Amino acid sequence: MANRLFGTDGVRGVAGEWPLDAATVRRLGAAVARLAKDRLGRDSRAPRIVLGRDTRESGGWIANEFARGAMAFTAEVTDAGVMPTPGIAFLARSTPFDLGVVLSASHNPFGDNGIKVFSGKGEKFGDDNERAVEQLVGDSSWSVADAPPVTVPTTLLVETYLEYLTRLLPSRGRLAGARLAIDMANGATTATADSLFRRLGFDVIAAGDNPDGRNINLACGSTHPALLAGLVVSEKCRLGVAFDGDGDRAILVDHRGHVVDGDAVLLMLGAHFKQQGKLPGDTVVATVMSNVGLEIAFRDRGIRMLRTPVGDKYVMEEMLAGGFALGGEQSGHVILAEHLPTGDGMATALAVLRVMAESGKELAELAGELRTFPQTLVNVRVKDKTPVAEVPIIQAAIDRVETALDGRGRVLVRYSGTEPLLRIMIEGEDQATVQAWAEEIADAVRSSLA
Repeated sequence: MANRLFGTDGVRGVAGEWPLDAATVRRLGAAVARLAKDRLGRDSRAPRIVLGRDTRESGGWIANEFARGAMAFTAEVTDAGVMPTPGIAFLARSTPFDLGVVLSASHNPFGDNGIKVFSGKGEKFGDDNERAVEQLVGDSSWSVADAPPVTVPTTLLVETYLEYLTRLLPSRGRLAGARLAIDMANGATTATADSLFRRLGFDVIAAGDNPDGRNINLACGSTHPALLAGLVVSEKCRLGVAFDGDGDRAILVDHRGHVVDGDAVLLMLGAHFKQQGKLPGDTVVATVMSNVGLEIAFRDRGIRMLRTPVGDKYVMEEMLAGGFALGGEQSGHVILAEHLPTGDGMATALAVLRVMAESGKELAELAGELRTFPQTLVNVRVKDKTPVAEVPIIQAAIDRVETALDGRGRVLVRYSGTEPLLRIMIEGEDQATVQAWAEEIADAVRSSLA
């Protein structure tokens, strides 16, 4: 059995340590090149791979080692330099490349890094392809020649991506010239965001736009929206957008400095798409982490919400299987199928601006249509992880709570994947009530599994 390299979002770890040590990265590059040639139905020509990265100081040597391994197995590798993850996905789909590879650890601190692989359709590698790469890496019957370091051809491809993005907002209407605050997290969007919004005619107030290799996501970006909120208010901006380190997610801030998360964005986009007849199956895909208030708001508008496990690749897979147009996560990953089969923070921001322009509503008004329900989470330490359905006292408690909620709330009971804990999450209309219900289920767990 090969070691597991891929998690929910590619290969991730501390730069310089397994699986991101030089030898393993080089072997990963070779394995991906082999898969492109042997398993993806390519002809006898060399696979073409476009490589991009965020601004971490480890990105350069990881790129060279990955390319060194891929080129040892005849792949042609082009280095696009600093580029948002969705930019590489776009290039893989829209230009003569067979695969796109991104070196990034998203919202993690600078010491981490990662490797994400996209198919020629712009889709993140699914489980089958990831397992195939892991098997190749773990196969001792082949090796990567210890060739000297390679020189990777560098081509500036960002303009192709930016030209495409500008088409997502064909008319600014009443938003023309609006002042926007843009927090680029000192990450990959420093290569694209300022240029994009300025060429669309916006007055840009920039933050997180001075990367030094170590300050990516440092007290800025989508995971630290307080910086952006203060800037929006102090500079009297129409709204603000904060990206994460690799640019595939966006968190917004309205003119009052209030944070607008992915759930609110999904509601405003889903409702707008349905009104325009552009929501196939009247369905939006979200994850188990989205607030039940979103599900109820969709239900009230005649929209079905499907839930997947956490991870935008699972959202994407459900969207592709059902032919759906919109999906995403509370964290700000939003997938617009007509654009790309992966999250794109800049495309998300442009989609929201388009809704504002076409509806005549401000972001605060659009976001205010989502009523977020109170949530409580109780963790109970357990001796063993017996399936909950096989413990009658626990299942009976869950059934009582679900009956009491009567469709106006949600119960999620699951074991931790890393600790001996049973997690009990309940959402409902009243905080005190959901807390009491969570304790009722927790007492049943303690009496039977603790």
